[in-house]
Amino acid sequence: MSVLNEQAVPVVDDALPTPGRGEKERRPRHVKGTRPGWIVYACLAAVLVGSLFPFYWSLLIGSGDSYTIRDPNMSWIPGGNFFANAAKVMNDPAVNFWMALWNSIISSGLIAISVVFFSTLAGWAFAKLTFKGSSWLLVFVIATMAVPTQLGVVPLYILFSDVGWTGQLGAIIVPALVSAFGVFWMTQYLRQAVPDELIEAARVDGASSFRTFLTVGLPAARPAAAMLALFTFVSAWNNFFWPFIVLDRQNPTLPVALSLLQSNYFIDYSIVLAGVLLATIPLLILFVFAGKQLVSGIMQGAVKG
Repeated sequence: MSVLNEQAVPVVDDALPTPGRGEKERRPRHVKGTRPGWIVYACLAAVLVGSLFPFYWSLLIGSGDSYTIRDPNMSWIPGGNFFANAAKVMNDPAVNFWMALWNSIISSGLIAISVVFFSTLAGWAFAKLTFKGSSWLLVFVIATMAVPTQLGVVPLYILFSDVGWTGQLGAIIVPALVSAFGVFWMTQYLRQAVPDELIEAARVDGASSFRTFLTVGLPAARPAAAMLALFTFVSAWNNFFWPFIVLDRQNPTLPVALSLLQSNYFIDYSIVLAGVLLATIPLLILFVFAGKQLVSGIMQGAVKG
């Protein structure tokens, strides 16, 4: 038996070029201007401080007493009376705080859900369905955004007075079930988010138009719908003009109830600003819990687009 001793032969890979004697290895260069500089961060910090200052001012006055806002030597450190002032707001029989809070949650939630559903449905029709006069109808819907809300107050009040809805939450929910901005927002988003080939595939599989909307349109519109729901909820929560006209003191929303704190001859701004902070806390909680899902949905839609 003979044993063959194989000699190891080095293999040279000609496909990988080696740098010459005078050549340097190519390294990725940092492109100048891709990262924001200190000016951008300084501007963002200034905007952040300017946005947080009203909250700090409300906490500063709301945690003091009735003479804090008139004190020329006022301390910039919050006091210890915030919980006492908040208890006065919540226990004031004229304000009816807990009912107003519940009414605001119910009305704002129903308005947000309704606006998202109907605006997505109308946006789907304008973006992906072909029918005669669709472009002119969309222009008409957008043109209604230029009509001031104050022009419709008198006929709306007469209408709900004849129906017998004055003083009830239905009077502020029904007029806000759909918005022209929501229709325009969802139309523009769905035009680019959903390819026409996906709709054709759903129709080939035998799906109806409404089933195609539920299975294709709604999942694709989730990022834009989350943004629209958040903006609509905040807008309905802060709405004061129409609820102040159509509702009464026995069944108010939170902004209407807090306005009663200023109806006396002497206005205690520590109580008023404590109530303002109480009305802001639910919105902050909403942003804390929904902010992550909102940003993730937007990023998901951006990656898919």
